Amino acid sequence: MTDNTNRRRRTSRLAGVRALPPWSLVAAGVLAGGVLGCAYGVLTPPTYTATSYVIAVPTDRSDTASALGFAQAYGRVATDLAVLGDAQARAGVPVATLRDSVRTATSPDAPMVAVSATSAHPGRAADMANAVAGSLTRRADAAKAGTRVELLSFSPAVRPTTPTSASAGVTTLVGASAGGLLGALVLLVRPGRRPQDEPVRAASVPGPTLAADAHRSR
Repeated sequence: MTDNTNRRRRTSRLAGVRALPPWSLVAAGVLAGGVLGCAYGVLTPPTYTATSYVIAVPTDRSDTASALGFAQAYGRVATDLAVLGDAQARAGVPVATLRDSVRTATSPDAPMVAVSATSAHPGRAADMANAVAGSLTRRADAAKAGTRVELLSFSPAVRPTTPTSASAGVTTLVGASAGGLLGALVLLVRPGRRPQDEPVRAASVPGPTLAADAHRSR
């Protein structure tokens, strides 16, 4: 008796789930993704990015092409241990933090190096970017006699006022979109109705007239 009751309950639950409209999967995905995205945006602290720019300038015995080439080279070595080790005292953070937070970028058309630092504190981001840019400039000046190119500060980093990380609204929209997409994919790949779930059609029985006609034809 108990087994029959449990089986009936499971059957009724499955029937209730199958009775839900197809778009409910998409709606549930949108709702769940939006909630998770909003929670991520609210609980994750914002991050700030500050950028300092230095420019490579040729000396009297060099040219612009050499300055452009050395700008590319200095951009690659800006995050080396020697440069970061000299910058850690001015930045007030360990070398490991500088290695994880500082990125550089160069342009193929301009002899300029962009040193960017990211931190949860705006002032610290500016301090790290300026410290690494200053250390790179001093390294370049020490080798100026051989490279015939010097680095000059073009635009020091300033304290950022707005975070560069995504806001809670953006993460909510992204989460809702991802959840809706997953719900649509589940809707597409879900199995169809099983044969035993289909209603059984009653067998057709010939009427009296058809049976009599069939007897005369014999």
